[in-house]
Amino acid sequence: MRHARRRVVKRVTRLTAAGGLICGALMVTQAAMATEPTTSPPATRSAVLAASGTGNGLVTELGSERTAGTWIAEDGEPVVAVTDEKAAAEVEKAGARPKMVEFSGDDLRSATEALRSAPRVSGTSWAVDPASNEVVVRADSTVSKKDWSSLTDLAEEIGGSVRMERTEGAYTMRLNGAQPIFGTGGRCSIGFNVTDGENDFMLTAGHCGPAGSVWFSDNQGRQEIGRTTESNFPGGDFSLVQYLQDAPSNKTNVVSVGDGRGVRITSVGEAAVGQRVFRSGSTSGFRNGEVTGLDATVNYPEGTVSGLIETTVCAEPGDSGGPLFSEGVALGVTSGGNGDCEEGGTTFFQPLSEALDDLGVQLTGLPQSAARPTAAADGSSDDDSQGAAAPGTAEPGSLESIGAASDLLDRLADPRNVGPGLLVVAGSMVALAATRFIRTEQDRQAYRRQYSQTWS
Repeated sequence: MRHARRRVVKRVTRLTAAGGLICGALMVTQAAMATEPTTSPPATRSAVLAASGTGNGLVTELGSERTAGTWIAEDGEPVVAVTDEKAAAEVEKAGARPKMVEFSGDDLRSATEALRSAPRVSGTSWAVDPASNEVVVRADSTVSKKDWSSLTDLAEEIGGSVRMERTEGAYTMRLNGAQPIFGTGGRCSIGFNVTDGENDFMLTAGHCGPAGSVWFSDNQGRQEIGRTTESNFPGGDFSLVQYLQDAPSNKTNVVSVGDGRGVRITSVGEAAVGQRVFRSGSTSGFRNGEVTGLDATVNYPEGTVSGLIETTVCAEPGDSGGPLFSEGVALGVTSGGNGDCEEGGTTFFQPLSEALDDLGVQLTGLPQSAARPTAAADGSSDDDSQGAAAPGTAEPGSLESIGAASDLLDRLADPRNVGPGLLVVAGSMVALAATRFIRTEQDRQAYRRQYSQTWS
């Protein structure tokens, strides 16, 4: 009975070791394939941005006298605000959904121009909401009753195209990723890695610091990583920080979202009203929300910024400059807003395409065609992509682990690396050798016992 149990144990051990060899070999093969240098994946076409391209193309074609903007409905279909029945018919023919409205795009633009020409009031913002066919003016808690009254009188003079709203908190630039960077003015977040073809840069918010600002990777100022070479603020809100020659520059097109994970960026695009978007920052981490307006203007205490993306994504001090993206498409960098990530609030983003064009750079790690803005407003889209996915179901993009190669133990613990596979193979070979040795030794002892009994 004892010999039978031994035979069973030996057989199970041999089978387990053989299986370990096979599994280890597969792990090594997969890890080797995963660590081979590969080119960036092809740019993906977002269904939401394709639908937005259809809507924007119709607005451009029909003109601002007959249309008043476009947005993406909850079912993913493009909607175009129109002012006459003929325009509505053309929108339907193009595969989009028309909505009759009172005010044209020219009316809404005239309202925003009147607001810009009025005396500047810090703590206010406005953006066009195409779905409600209004210019929404918001005033935070710092705006006095006198200024609020003056704004209300101005809105009444402009007419019914303006809606006034009070909002809690105060509009602030989210100074103090997105990985954190530290400067004399506070902490910000890296937005995207960019290049001019010769030098490597990081793109962040313009209010983080003027040209010449020095940035460090730690808050003690021990490791300098770069200096601001160009900055646009106020007016816009973006800046370019050149990596030092000896700094650990990051040439990847993956943006950090926390917990050792990142999202791979595959292209650059324009945001669409109604789109679900994602943001990462060094203070509040990974968050999501919805685009509620475009071409927004914010009167920060430090200056006025126009042309921004208005969203319901929360942000906090230190998140400034962090990346905005959706479905692997880069959209913008964090500018500022009000509220926090406990109560919620409004956050504004500098559109990425405008910053790239102004600075003459492109995203790192992407082919030329994908590193520049993809057409979201040119009217081109694939018919089978329209409405393929509702904006609320959009995902951030391809998630993957990052930064695991900085430590040997991390490398061994990473199932994508060769280490675990080699360990399994080595352990299996040791087990096979051990079972072979044990079997040989047992056979030798059995032979000796038989020989001894024969000649006893």
